[in-house]
Amino acid sequence: MSRREQIESLLAAEPHDTFLRYALAMEYVAEGQIERALEGLASLQGENPPYVPAFFMAGQQLTKQGRVEEARTALRVGIEEARRQGDGHAAGEMSQFLASLGQLGE
Repeated sequence: MSRREQIESLLAAEPHDTFLRYALAMEYVAEGQIERALEGLASLQGENPPYVPAFFMAGQQLTKQGRVEEARTALRVGIEEARRQGDGHAAGEMSQFLASLGQLGE
């Protein structure tokens, strides 16, 4: 059984487990299934409360795909959400990554 299959099996029992859903998105990244990963990350971003790491990972993956403006949007929203949730560390990491994008895509 592959790692993805193991996660999917666990998710069958716990379909709303945020960490397992994030882990599945990361497995899609590892398998090169970026669109599936981005769909999973978008779902986590829409949770109440949103899952902050999903914004950062989406920003990174979108950047790798050359979708820099979408990455910037994900990061900006993620920074605000991290601040709202009191996660200064995540807000700082996303801010640094956003700044590193500089003029990419413009």
